[in-house]
Amino acid sequence: MDGEGDGSPTVVDHDMVDIRGGSFRMGSEEFYPDERPVHDRVVADFALDRYAVTNAGFAAFVAATGYVTVAERPLDPAGFPDVYLSSFAPGALVFTPTQGPVDLSEWRQWWRWVAGACWYAPEGPGSSIEHRMQHPVVQIAFEDAATYAAWAGKRLPTEAEYEYAARGGYDGLPYAWGAVPYPDGRARANTWLGRFPYDNRGRFGANTSPVGSYPANEYGLFDLIGNVWEWTSDFYTSRHVVPGSTGIEAGPRANLLSALNSEPGSSTPRRTLKGGSYLCSPDYCLRFRPAARSPQAEDTATTHIGFRCAR
Repeated sequence: MDGEGDGSPTVVDHDMVDIRGGSFRMGSEEFYPDERPVHDRVVADFALDRYAVTNAGFAAFVAATGYVTVAERPLDPAGFPDVYLSSFAPGALVFTPTQGPVDLSEWRQWWRWVAGACWYAPEGPGSSIEHRMQHPVVQIAFEDAATYAAWAGKRLPTEAEYEYAARGGYDGLPYAWGAVPYPDGRARANTWLGRFPYDNRGRFGANTSPVGSYPANEYGLFDLIGNVWEWTSDFYTSRHVVPGSTGIEAGPRANLLSALNSEPGSSTPRRTLKGGSYLCSPDYCLRFRPAARSPQAEDTATTHIGFRCAR
């Protein structure tokens, strides 16, 4: 792959790390309710992409297949009954910093719908990935990630696999690197530094960073925390479904039930995102942790969601 002059080292999207399975304590009781309950979880041996899929890697996929992402397709008005849009032209959500402090309970103040926003124009018409080929691809909906994974002969990781890998062997600690968010006062991942959502003093500002810009974890995996949220194959549940605790094993039956847990007023299933992103800030979204999770409708693409593959 060609870095296209973005100044970052070229990475290989198909480079995978073999991870020996085992048991670990999944979840957290310290932060958000949907991370509960903490429970023992076992994962089998698996392999995971060393890096999130990059713009260069996704471009190669599109060139080989002609694939059109969800954000590039016309919207179906029936899917947005309570939303007024002057045009149902294709587009996606774009993060836009505010001018100053705002009510953090109203996310619409920093997210806006932009017609024409998609993976190769993440912020909409006039934006480009020309100098971001080694950044993680964004504006990716669940179908886009799953289709790429199938093309590559892989799959998306489960939530348990992702959390196990993100912990890097540090079982029971809140952060992927230990007990505190900023060891020695330094950021260990691309997260928001400053006052959200208007003042970012981080190394890359309010944007993605080239993959591999921060240290790998103990498994040799990069950016499982921060940079972009990443899709997993699991449907979202408001609490963990503990295998064996209710007679409903984790897997297809649990996923069937959680598929009913869509956003109020919507029939679109939600999947679990893991890892946090460059928008995670201690004063708003303290989710740059292995146990953290977030629900996302399958058809939604934004400037802070990407993915990597497992096998």
